[in-house]
Amino acid sequence: MPTKAYSVEDGNLSTRPIVTSRSRDYKDIDLSFKKRTTGEVFKKTDAAAVKQAIKNLLLTNKTEKPFSPFFGGSLNRFLFSLDTEFDEDDIRDTINNAVYNFEPRVLLQDVKVVLSPDENDIRITIKFQVISTEETDTLNVSLTRLR
Repeated sequence: MPTKAYSVEDGNLSTRPIVTSRSRDYKDIDLSFKKRTTGEVFKKTDAAAVKQAIKNLLLTNKTEKPFSPFFGGSLNRFLFSLDTEFDEDDIRDTINNAVYNFEPRVLLQDVKVVLSPDENDIRITIKFQVISTEETDTLNVSLTRLR
């Protein structure tokens, strides 16, 4: 059986485990594009940046993003369907698939969907965990028909 050779700088690796830690900072610009007093655009970091990315993912229609036809959650399509064509489970499955396939920074914990077909309204609450920081956050998305 071959033995591993370590350099002197590594220390005594045969008795101590190698512990590494790699944390990632997630940064994004605020899509409201409000200016700070310095003239720069506000930035979002960590869970706020991931929350904004999830919301953009879910509200993006499939084939809307060039060269990535399967990207998106297409949640708006549920507003213009008859209330007998889908239920809360269909919306929940759509959200789970979109986040699982296109947002690797997130672990979904809970998705709650409340349909109000008489008001043409869908309220979605998503509880998620950012994988790198183990921070838990909640995203509320409300889809309402304007007319």
